[in-house]
Amino acid sequence: AMAGGLEPHLAALRRELGGPAVLSVLVALIAVAVTFLLWRFVQGRKSSRKAVLLLGLCDAGKTLLFARLLSGRYRDTQTSITDSSAVYRLSQDKSTNVTLIDLPGHESLRLQFLERFKAAARAIVFVVDSVAFQREVKDVAEFLYQVLVDSTVLRNAPALLIACNKQDVTMAKSAKLIQQQLEKELNTLRVTRSAAPTSLDGSATGAPAQLGKKGKDFDFSQLPMKVEFVECSARGSKGEEGEADLEALQKWLVKVA
Repeated sequence: AMAGGLEPHLAALRRELGGPAVLSVLVALIAVAVTFLLWRFVQGRKSSRKAVLLLGLCDAGKTLLFARLLSGRYRDTQTSITDSSAVYRLSQDKSTNVTLIDLPGHESLRLQFLERFKAAARAIVFVVDSVAFQREVKDVAEFLYQVLVDSTVLRNAPALLIACNKQDVTMAKSAKLIQQQLEKELNTLRVTRSAAPTSLDGSATGAPAQLGKKGKDFDFSQLPMKVEFVECSARGSKGEEGEADLEALQKWLVKVA
């Protein structure tokens, strides 16, 4: 009925414009304009998120990594009880930058600080202590799971880097092993979590937690965000006097900026 009612108007419009070909062009132009406006809207939302969050357990090396990225120099650090933020310039012409935010890793603080900054995250660097990893794997996976099932993180899908830190130490586990172990632990967590998930502010999402694809063992490729692993060392192989090994991390930051 609606189509029938519109037909006289379309016929009149065709006569005014000189035929159906012109009308088709007009419709195509409108479609292009709408697509462009939607693209601008999505890009605008993404560009408004300029923060790169540094997450991880206590003593993973987040604060030293934060300091090394900003100044290149070594400094003694202690357990953070609040966030630290600074503008990090990614190119010599200083036109490209992001805001690095180092969040506390203490169990009683990390989720409340993530809640505060998660909506602004363009990317997340999840720092892992590669030396203590075997001992801490369950705690690392638990925190990472809480990040990955959060509704805001899932919706915005910020790029995620697992930074396998402290590679200067002989006993450090490789990025490949860390990835395999994390996938295994996250798969176990997914199976054991039968209760409805909650967002970081404590509100239930009303649906069962579903990390990855149902019926398949979990792996990081199933997530809505792109996940990469790098090996790095905020301390560096020569300790306090030497340079940090952060080249892979710096290249990734340039890519996601």
